[in-house]
Amino acid sequence: MSALRVGVLAYPGCFASEVFGVPDLLTMATHVAGPERAAYEVSVLSPRLRVAASGGTTLAVSPLREVDVLVVPGFESVPGRFDLDARLTALAPEVAAIRSHAAAGNAVVSICVGAFLLAEAGLLDRRRATTAWLFADELARRCPDTDVRPERLVVTDRGVTTTAAFSAMYDFALQLIRRHSGARVARATARVALVDDARSSQTPYVDTRLLPQTGHEFSRRVMRQLDQNLAAPYDLAALSYAFNVSSRTLLRRFADETGLSPLGYLQSSRVRRARHLLETTDRTVAAIATTVGYRDPGTFAALFARHTGQRPSAYRATFRRGADRTEASAP
Repeated sequence: MSALRVGVLAYPGCFASEVFGVPDLLTMATHVAGPERAAYEVSVLSPRLRVAASGGTTLAVSPLREVDVLVVPGFESVPGRFDLDARLTALAPEVAAIRSHAAAGNAVVSICVGAFLLAEAGLLDRRRATTAWLFADELARRCPDTDVRPERLVVTDRGVTTTAAFSAMYDFALQLIRRHSGARVARATARVALVDDARSSQTPYVDTRLLPQTGHEFSRRVMRQLDQNLAAPYDLAALSYAFNVSSRTLLRRFADETGLSPLGYLQSSRVRRARHLLETTDRTVAAIATTVGYRDPGTFAALFARHTGQRPSAYRATFRRGADRTEASAP
């Protein structure tokens, strides 16, 4: 098998770490595989003569040329605090390069919000895709013909691959190594690099408090009431009475402002609190279930898994903070 040609498309403001993350892991895979296995020919490409990445880091780039896989990194962005349209307009040469590469029948991959460049190039129409959970709603809004899968780490649909945020570039790179160099090399590379090769979802990492604030004063007051009474049984009639509206009116206004039902919000809030307790305390799963309003640990565990993709015990094993502090303080 010949060397796989992988090009990373560098552009102004892109994350430098996402430019070099995939190439670095492929380099490690080449060493792990040894000279008898197929290698990777990696280059950093740009339609521009000079590129300054985020933070002002100057990148050495080569002119555009044909590659087997074109990787498009993400860029510095904060929800609601930057002009995405202006950013995409300024990156017209890169969007044209992505479109041309795909038209030639070659694979295209985006990292994180690089998905918006693929969307601008028209590559996500009628395809499944993902991006960083923080921007998944925005991608779905801008691309109504795209089936956005916000829970997925990596999605490939007919030659176009999109990934979740930042570290998901390694999940993609390991998949690429697995296909090109074999499962043994991918496993060994993951061990050498201390990269998790068993992740399947970005859902456990979602923190809804970081999402752009939506809704208006009415829904915020309802949310506050629910948050202050997490352990209390859900009672729509009592909730409606507290806000001097009918149940039907409460449901309609809350949904209009948030896109959720009060019960849906309450369940998400309970799971968020449970995640915090699993990460920071030694309480049993049953005790945590009671704290957030569930008498039956099985019902709680099923709800938790539906929201995070993991059972409570598995989530604690992955995200436990106390264990990290203990290890850090050990001699």
